Amino acid sequence: METQAISPDPATATRLDLKEVVQELLKCGFIGSDRKPNVFATAMRLRNEINAALEPLDLALRLDELRGLAILCVAESASASPDEEWGHPLVRRQRLTIEQSLLVAILRQFYVIQEQETGIGVSEIKVPVEDLLAELGGFLGDTGSDAKNEQRLLTLLDQLKPHGIVSEPDKNRDITIRPLIAHLANPETLTTLLAHFRHLADKPASTP
Repeated sequence: METQAISPDPATATRLDLKEVVQELLKCGFIGSDRKPNVFATAMRLRNEINAALEPLDLALRLDELRGLAILCVAESASASPDEEWGHPLVRRQRLTIEQSLLVAILRQFYVIQEQETGIGVSEIKVPVEDLLAELGGFLGDTGSDAKNEQRLLTLLDQLKPHGIVSEPDKNRDITIRPLIAHLANPETLTTLLAHFRHLADKPASTP
């Protein structure tokens, strides 16, 4: 039996600009003013209406006006306590490997240092592949092959691209770090991770 589509009542239908923002947030998880300035402007203007539309889903809008970001997040009222398992039915917790987490920490460090020098704003930061190779190699060690070192980095970058925080190398062998990196992970957690890897890197190799 075919199911007939139900036409919404024009008097109660959600306005189109609000729909556009909510649907974009549900689709991508964030809206950047650099790529969709009009949609971001609508998110700024309709923030209360957007939160009202997201509330039944236990989701909320977080705005980073300085970096030009609108981010979909789980509402604080629905966040699980540290002793509870993750249980939001619509949001899957992103789990990164140790190497991916390390690269996120390195990328975030590059981004924050640049922000400290130029000020927080809507900008993408470019980092040469060679700089990332040197930093990553300092923690993970040298594979013994320049080609393998670079392939390890490029593989990790490719795995992080769906998160919207980084690009693949351009023709000048530069990586673009996008503002969303500032929100991907807790700064304290990343600092602890870097400290742990620094400890391992400084630890003398055991002799047989």
